[in-house]
This record gives sequence, C-alpha cells and structure tokens, in this order.
Amino acid sequence: MQYLNNLLLNTDSYKASHWLQYPPGTDATFFYVESRGGRYDRTLFYGLQAILKGYLSRPISHADVDQARDLFAAHGEPFNESGWRYIVDQHQGKLPIRIRAVPEGAVVPTHQALVTIESTDPAAYWVPSYLETMLLRLWYPVTVATTSWHVKQVLRGFLERTSDDPEGQLPFKLHDFGARGVSSAESAALGGSAHLVNFMGTDTVFALLAAREYYAEPMAGLSIPAAEHSTITSWGRQREVDAYRNMLAQFAKPGSIVAVVSDSYDIYHAITEHWGKRLRQEVIDSGATVVIRPDSGDPVDVVHQCLHLLGQAFGHQLNSKGYKVLNHVRVIQGDGVNPDSIRAILERATSAGYATDNLAFGMGGALLQKVDRDTQKFALKCSAARVDGQWIDVYKDPVTDKGKRSKRGRMTLARDRQDGRLQTLPLPAGAISLAEVSEATDYDDAMVTVWENGHLIRDWSFAEIRERADAARL
Repeated sequence: MQYLNNLLLNTDSYKASHWLQYPPGTDATFFYVESRGGRYDRTLFYGLQAILKGYLSRPISHADVDQARDLFAAHGEPFNESGWRYIVDQHQGKLPIRIRAVPEGAVVPTHQALVTIESTDPAAYWVPSYLETMLLRLWYPVTVATTSWHVKQVLRGFLERTSDDPEGQLPFKLHDFGARGVSSAESAALGGSAHLVNFMGTDTVFALLAAREYYAEPMAGLSIPAAEHSTITSWGRQREVDAYRNMLAQFAKPGSIVAVVSDSYDIYHAITEHWGKRLRQEVIDSGATVVIRPDSGDPVDVVHQCLHLLGQAFGHQLNSKGYKVLNHVRVIQGDGVNPDSIRAILERATSAGYATDNLAFGMGGALLQKVDRDTQKFALKCSAARVDGQWIDVYKDPVTDKGKRSKRGRMTLARDRQDGRLQTLPLPAGAISLAEVSEATDYDDAMVTVWENGHLIRDWSFAEIRERADAARL
C-alpha cells in the first residue's frame, strides 16, 4: 500500500493543529510510553526497532510536505508547512528527535517508562507529539510478545513438573496459527515476529520476513507438514483412512514430524479405528512422530480423551518423574486456544498422569488479534516542556480516573544496583541519561539511546532479544 508511505500522514487529524497550541516560548518537549497496568503485571518489550526502521529511516521530502499540505487543507485542518520544510532543508528530512528505550527483550513491570521521546531542535519542539499515533502502535508487538511470554512461563512450569527435558521441549510448545485471523499483513509480520521472541514454531510466513528485515535473523522459526480439512475431506468419508495413509506416505520418515487433523468426521473413531488399528503398524514402522490434531469440541475434554485413546492404541513410557509419554504419537490443540484454555488443558492432562511432552498448542486469533491497546493500557504522554528557557512538569491527573494520572518531568528507567528492581526516576537537570551521573547514584540507567536525529544508534539482533527474554522469569 504505497499510498500509506508518507510519514506526515501517519498521524491523527488533530495532530496537524497541535503546533499552534503550546505556550509561547516553548522550544522543547519530552514524552514517554508506559503500560499503565492491564491483564499482565509486566510486559516484554519488543518491536520499536521494527517501527523505527520501517517508518523513520526514510527522510521526509518536499513532495511529502506538498501532499500533506493539500490533504489537510481539504480536510479542514491547519498544517505546519513551514515547520516541515525547515526539517527538510535544515535536517535533510531527518526528524530532530531522540528516542531512548529499554533493550528489546527486556521484561519490565507495568507502570514504568519503556520509551522516552524528546525534541533536539528548538525550532521543531512539536515533532514528538506529531509522532504519537505512529509510535504508540508499539503497543501491538509488545502486547503480543507479552501474551506469548506469559504463556511460555505457564508451559515452562508444567514441563518442569512433568518432563525430563523441559528446556528442549519448550521452544516448540506454542505454534503461531494467527496469520489468517489478523487485520493486515503488517500485523501478521509484527505480531508474528513478536511471538517468535519466545518460541520457534510458526506458520506465519510474514513473521519470518519481519525478523529478517528488522532484526537480521536469517530464519526465526520452523514449521512441519500438516493436513487441513480440505486435504482430508477431499478423499471422502469412506476413504478417510486413505487420506491419513497418504500423509504417512508423503511425509512420515524416520525422525520427521507430521501433523494430521483428524476430526473431520469423528475424532474418536479416527483414533481408535484408523490410527490405532489400521494404520498403527505403519506409524510405528515409519519412524516418524505423528501429531493428531482435534479441531472441535471442548478443548479440555477432547484433548484428555485423545490422550487416553492414543495411549490405549500406542502405549506409553513412564519418565523419571512418573508421567506418561506416548509412543510414536502426540496431540496438538489449535481450536479454542488462549492463555486460559492452555492452562486448563495442561492441568487436566497432568492430573491424568500425562507429561506435557505429549502436547503442543496452536494459537491464532487469541495470540495476534484478540488484543488491543487497553489489554496492557498503553499510553504515550507529554511529561515535560521547556518554556522561556525553563523546564516545567507536564501531567494530567483526572479526578474521575486516577488510573490515568500521568508521570511528570524528564525521566528514565533505572535499575537498583542492590536488588535489580526497575523504577522510573527523574533525570538530573541537563542530563540525557543516568550514565552521566551514575557514580553519584545507587542506580544504573536501564534505558539506552536507540534513535537520534534520523539515525539508528542501537541495532538489536533477534538472538540478543531472545536471550534477554528467555532469561526473565516470573
């Protein structure tokens, strides 16, 4: 969609008039981004680098200014044409702002600053506010990464309780099925790559491209051959077993994994008669692991029953922790999967004596689409402005909702040197970071400058981000 590429139009309409609304004498502003709470008490920070590379790396041009001027004139909004032309002429179209942020992959408690944005040219003090609409969309990859990370902690807990190989099993326990359920290709790319910070399994191809383009990751995730209903039902109900046999013939090789949806007609009949009897020896002889996928009914009950029937057909081994691990087969649940149902399924399976090794999950809409800005209550607010040479605190404190009280002053996120606790602290006068005065404080700065005056300062690799996220624990 090339017509969406003008950064000056990647904003809300009312932003075009805001340069006229600041007090006379204003020559600098300071903004921050935070999660003001929400479903989870901490967030996994991810996606800012993709947004910066995707939107701020291309300098604006006079043609961009022309287009924005004409659109806003027809739209009924004033437009700061001279201000934008100044940026094109004096800064070669690169925006005079500084963005500092926590490192990507960091897990940060809510109610703390994650990003700060400040102007660096007195003549362009109004630029940070103009970028709010675009920059606050950061909420999306952060929220997806956060959801995925919290599910990972649940899965890790059950694996540590029931599996002999929790760390080896964990990377492929939650698979991204969400590409078809999102609102745009960009959502698939950003949200899908956010999930891959925590796991290695995905069917969202655009996620691989995003990780490659923005984080230099050659291949961020893996997948396996898998059946869908059309490839099974096209054989007809009477030849259902032939459809399954074809999957074995095409993909079941020693050491391989193949997933077969098996509930097109009757999942229990498919397991007991087709997989458990007619194809049992072929499965065993293939040397592959066949993953049965139920796709309807109550997930908790259906998965439990599938495990039971597969255990009767193929048998199991007891691991060192006393839990059953099925021979030759596994189950993946992709219907009705969300953080709550995953926990419920695992609780039922564990209480029935099955190791979490036997299960994998595919999450689609609940992973990439059933989130919004209020899931973690994201906000981008102005906290300071320099007026007539003096910095003043800027904040809101509505009597009708104290949850919307905003932070004041220039700030950073700091880490206590004694206990590692993260806390938002004011910046000393004139300082850009705590690093400038770190010897005189009990804190280290937990933020770094990632973007300044049109240039990316820190370029995180996907491997670094994954390592940082995986090191964090609940």
